[in-house]
Amino acid sequence: MLGLGTATPRRFTTALTVLGLLTAGATLQVAAATPAAAATTHRVLFDNTHAETAGNADWIISTSQPDPTGQGSSPSKETDWTGALSSWGVALQKTGDYSLKTSTSALTYGGSSATDLSNFDTLVLPEPNTLFTTAEKTAIMTFVKNGGGLFMISDHTGADRNNDGEDAVEILNDLMTNNSVDSTDPFGFSIDSLSISSDYPSAISDSSNPVLHGSFGTVTKSLIASGTTATLKPADNSAVKGLLYRTGYSGNTGAFFATSTFGSGRVAFWGDSSPIDDGTGQSGNTLYDGWNDTGATNAALALNATEWLSQ
Repeated sequence: MLGLGTATPRRFTTALTVLGLLTAGATLQVAAATPAAAATTHRVLFDNTHAETAGNADWIISTSQPDPTGQGSSPSKETDWTGALSSWGVALQKTGDYSLKTSTSALTYGGSSATDLSNFDTLVLPEPNTLFTTAEKTAIMTFVKNGGGLFMISDHTGADRNNDGEDAVEILNDLMTNNSVDSTDPFGFSIDSLSISSDYPSAISDSSNPVLHGSFGTVTKSLIASGTTATLKPADNSAVKGLLYRTGYSGNTGAFFATSTFGSGRVAFWGDSSPIDDGTGQSGNTLYDGWNDTGATNAALALNATEWLSQ
């Protein structure tokens, strides 16, 4: 005779079954409560170590550097951050998909600095006005070759804002032709020594191009207000592609906006800093609103290109 405290084999089996179901249910509940993995954060570094604020230039996303969120982690309008590129920065910040920083020291790759290029997906060079050092050129080119995105923004020839004898045309051409990684026309284009007073370059017809038709909108035109263009050399790099052209130009000449690749990385070129100027910035600068120019789609172009470069 079984004692009162002893379970029958049938009851014991049933208890195990119930316990198993409860355990499984708890497991399912835990699994269902686990949040999905966060989307990839695109890390973008804006350079401010090569006289990007010389003269009337104010090519920064914020005066809070290196971290723009020091001026506010959730900006809603361009004036929440201070700088002529604040519209660009705020638009990216508002998506929640980007981590933005500003470089305030020499550019490096493979170092321990928080702004070392190895910590970023894209580097933006907004009209640099001093030459890159030999070490910096090696760092930038290696960064791109290993998968980084490089956004080069020029201005017209003679735009030497700090009067050191070098302008953005010369500085960016020097980066491409005088570096220790590859000086044999690595991106497949050179920047023209021109000063084009005004124009509205038009986009090519390519419905599948992610820069012209990206998540930030469709690009139709850009703006030249004293800028330049590039000459493409597909024989040197077959990936080079002109996306917007100066009026009356096509093919390998007059490219106002172009893209290319190098190694595992991506490159974009823009021939004028006027389109990225949002007209607001630090006191004392004379700025103009090209970002919101009604005859162009500059915001979509800048943002789509940033997205494409960040892969």
